[in-house]
Amino acid sequence: MKFVSSVLAAVLSLALVTAPAVHAEPSAPVTPQVTRAEMLQRAAGWLTADNGAQVPYSMEQFWVDGYRQDCSGYVSMAAKLGNVYPRGGPDTVALVSPRYTVPVPVAELKPGDLFIDAVDEPGPADFRHVVIFERWTTTDRTEYLAYEQRGGHGTDHRVLRYGLEPDSKYHAVRLRNIVD
Repeated sequence: MKFVSSVLAAVLSLALVTAPAVHAEPSAPVTPQVTRAEMLQRAAGWLTADNGAQVPYSMEQFWVDGYRQDCSGYVSMAAKLGNVYPRGGPDTVALVSPRYTVPVPVAELKPGDLFIDAVDEPGPADFRHVVIFERWTTTDRTEYLAYEQRGGHGTDHRVLRYGLEPDSKYHAVRLRNIVD
């Protein structure tokens, strides 16, 4: 009996060692690199992607390319961050995480960097948001041109001040997959 138990234990041990690993959640795909110029070109594409009109804003809908039609889905599309896991692209909380971005001083912003507010505070007027920095519009760097996907409008390309005001909740970040 002792011999049979030893053989059975050896067989079970071998089965456990050679069994394939099982993961509880799918692993994230490798994020491809994107150049600054390519990111801005991809962002501009949504300005006319809807038969000459901008892509409409929606937190629930997905555009034909599979990305969510909100600000973070838009940034995910422009930055080639993927739209499968998580579905529609990373949200603003994920975008500000070290997995996707690193903080950058406002004075060092380059085209394709982001201004992001990932804090959702109580109240109807507060929401998370992210925009794509293109370039400074003033020599004193008090305004900049940006791409954004915003509620009530859709894709936009306009002058902004997000992140430049004292005590702003917006922070400048650089995508890890962006290259010059």
